[in-house]
Amino acid sequence: MKEKIKTKVKIIKENPKVQEAVKSMKPDRTIWGFLGVVLFFILPEIVAFIWGVEITQYAYDSLATASATQSYYYDGLIMLFEDGGSWFNLILGFVFLAWLFF
Repeated sequence: MKEKIKTKVKIIKENPKVQEAVKSMKPDRTIWGFLGVVLFFILPEIVAFIWGVEITQYAYDSLATASATQSYYYDGLIMLFEDGGSWFNLILGFVFLAWLFF
């Protein structure tokens, strides 16, 4: 069974169409690609590690006096920052940066 899977993976890996598809998925090396990875993956996690407790406390305090529509925003803040930062997302951001430049 393992050998059958290994041979299928080897056939797929050596297929020129698959190689071309993987190459076309890689983004161009631009400042926008770099800033996108930093702003959407790395920066929010750093903010969560540093100010996660304060942001969560602010959301809990504001939730007591919030209207129904505002409570959705404060609930979202609580869900995002309650557990602090995620090491997985931070590492994923650095992996995307490495993929972008190598």
